[in-house]
Amino acid sequence: MTRIVVIDNHGQFTHLERRALRDLGVDTELIDNDTPPAEIDADGIVLSGGPDIDRIGRCPDYLDLDVPVFGICLGMQIIADELGGAVGDGEYGGYADVDVDITDSEDPLVGSLAPKTRVWASHADEVTALPDGFTRTASSDVCSIEAISNAKTDRYGVQWHPEVAHTERGEEVFENFIAVCESA
Repeated sequence: MTRIVVIDNHGQFTHLERRALRDLGVDTELIDNDTPPAEIDADGIVLSGGPDIDRIGRCPDYLDLDVPVFGICLGMQIIADELGGAVGDGEYGGYADVDVDITDSEDPLVGSLAPKTRVWASHADEVTALPDGFTRTASSDVCSIEAISNAKTDRYGVQWHPEVAHTERGEEVFENFIAVCESA
């Protein structure tokens, strides 16, 4: 059975990420972001959302593990920041329903959502520059980088929250990540 751990970055929806994976038949566990990387035994990692990039524990170390990583909101910002991109204040601010344009229909994580999807997202902070090797896979009127991907290293991220009911086709994003983990 595929095992995917959810790293708890203290976000309000983190438990829903674990539940979404469990409901899709994945062996999953919610673990603290201070867990030593050597103790993580998984086929994939979800870096959860959270309130503060200064409270990300050992998340940078998890990016060195040889398994696919999917960052959600703050999790995507961690990936970008740690791998040479940039994160800054969003112009829009808080949570809102957003129409997202999928800009890469071949992307393993979000390509199946093309051409558009409606999501629930926070834009208090957002990725402002991509790390080397990454492509932008989604954008919106309020955020130019709504999703990122590096399929060669299996590192992916979305600014929105696929685990909440307000996001259309959020379950499909998790299904796509499970498929990435199973083929890695």
